[in-house]
Amino acid sequence: MRSLVLGGGAREHALAVAIARSPRVREVLALPGNAGIGAIARCLPGKADDVAHVVAVAKRERVDLVVVGPEAPLVAGIVDALAQAGVPAFGPSRAAAEMEGSKAFSKRFMKRHGVPTSDFEVFEGAASAEAAKAFVRSRGRPMVVKADGLAAGKGVVVAASVEETCAAIDDMLVGGAFGEAGRTIVVEERVTGLELSFHALCDGERFVPLAAARDHKRVFDGDRGPNTGGMGAFSSDELVSARLYQRIVDEVIAPTVRGLAADGRPFRGVLFAGLMLGEGGGDDAADAARPLSTLEFNVRFGDPETAVLLARLDADLVPYLDGAARGALGALAEAPPPVARDAAVAVVIAASGYPGAPRLGDPIGGLARAAAMPHVQVLHAGTALREGAIVSAGGRVLCVAARGADVDQACERAYAAVDCVELAGAVVRRDIAASARRRGGH
Repeated sequence: MRSLVLGGGAREHALAVAIARSPRVREVLALPGNAGIGAIARCLPGKADDVAHVVAVAKRERVDLVVVGPEAPLVAGIVDALAQAGVPAFGPSRAAAEMEGSKAFSKRFMKRHGVPTSDFEVFEGAASAEAAKAFVRSRGRPMVVKADGLAAGKGVVVAASVEETCAAIDDMLVGGAFGEAGRTIVVEERVTGLELSFHALCDGERFVPLAAARDHKRVFDGDRGPNTGGMGAFSSDELVSARLYQRIVDEVIAPTVRGLAADGRPFRGVLFAGLMLGEGGGDDAADAARPLSTLEFNVRFGDPETAVLLARLDADLVPYLDGAARGALGALAEAPPPVARDAAVAVVIAASGYPGAPRLGDPIGGLARAAAMPHVQVLHAGTALREGAIVSAGGRVLCVAARGADVDQACERAYAAVDCVELAGAVVRRDIAASARRRGGH
């Protein structure tokens, strides 16, 4: 099999590594890839969301399976176009990708199909701004304002006051802060607790749940500073009890897969639920009544969550990707999840100045020493080759993932590898997975 991975971040590097390990794969291609992916795959020029170009490349290279990393190509209909060209692709159709492409669609879907989520209202166009603000004032408390469309992870305002909520409404609907993506907004109740990521591989009817993970969005230790694309993540069976895991499967994943199929939008690919766990819990009995709310759905692997999920993978990933793409997971959907009962931690190394104005072009040293450490993967996110040297080429530059018997051991390994990397002014959080550690921070 020849596989093509679309995208060029740490998520795609992790996928390319897992795919390249499969005995079913004879060659991995990447479009556009990055400096790290280029060590294990043949990187091709172009943009992952250039649908016509991707289809032409897939046909020319006689690709057997396209694996789509980022959301933009999915929302643009890349899977539909590849299907018309006779090329199987892992990822949802354009219709099913609306679960991420439109927050209004997703919230209405959840309400219609009984998936737990917070109360909300949808407002469209500048003329609805006053009605939206009146809705907030009638509730008398700060709310969350979300741009309906894709906004590169920046279209969500978790307001601290009613006034801040109203200002966000004006910014989006009247000021056009997010362009077309913010022409329609969702205003929803805030829910508090612990955030959790949950992924499931789907073939349109059946699904294979994976492990739970938790990422860290704020740029600085202690969850301070602006939100980012993610500064690190961890995954461990200790994140959720067996009872809570089953509730997520039964109350969130199963009704979503069933509902999309019933609506004529069968979902093939990976369904990524962003969840909020309310206070309480800690054992199966308490978790049976613990509040559970779905914040959002994504229709692709999370980043940096992919690094920890695939680090814990104890099976060949390709049969799952190929089975989901072809609507034929079969017996794989009846077997236990292919995830080891250990832990993984991922730490992002970002460029100086991230997330505001990251500095590009800085040389990166120590990569070989970090990658040589046991049970460690050094995944490239924003890197490039310049005159034979690897330099920074994006805000998030690297993602260092490590596997261990528990979170403590995975952390020790991840941070030891991080400390091998030489990047001037690097931004690194030192408290990834602190909530799950037994021996404190690093």
